[in-house]
Amino acid sequence: MEMPGERTKYAWRSHILAARAQVTPSEHAVEAAALAAAIGPLAGADDVVCAYVPIRGEPGDLRMLDALRVRDATVLLPVTGEPGPLSWARYEGADSLRKARFGLREPTTPTLPPETVATATTILVPALAVDRRGVRLGRGAGYYDRTLGAAGSGARLIAVVRDDELVDHLPEEPHDRRMGWALTPGGGLCELGR
Repeated sequence: MEMPGERTKYAWRSHILAARAQVTPSEHAVEAAALAAAIGPLAGADDVVCAYVPIRGEPGDLRMLDALRVRDATVLLPVTGEPGPLSWARYEGADSLRKARFGLREPTTPTLPPETVATATTILVPALAVDRRGVRLGRGAGYYDRTLGAAGSGARLIAVVRDDELVDHLPEEPHDRRMGWALTPGGGLCELGR
């Protein structure tokens, strides 16, 4: 997905959200299955993976999280709170989720402090798009930009996007935290910034 000329983040967001609204349930299911298959091998029993439950047309579904759990990885999901770095809680399956603010689903397990992100070996980050340099476009609230500052230097930062949301160039601001990897349904895991 490319947009001609220089575009603002707002224009990119509008364009991508409109495109996502056109994805059929069957297309979404096929893409979600491909993401779950690609994500499982990324983690094992010694790994802590900070992830999220996809909502509102985001690529993927709970199968991604369950694929990590099958590998005995510890899966942590964000817990909503005041604007600032995200808190976390352990994912123990679909039955352990409750509805939360912003249409999110979050674990009912005990809440862990924001600095827990420093223990993660892999961090799956929701994105509307990511470019080949690693610049990620989120929804604009800044939760992940504030959170990722505490991530360990060795953590793999992976933006999860649809195939056409891996683009050549996005606008970047000084506070944006670059991703090292993109995970797409068709391409699997691909390194960024090289």
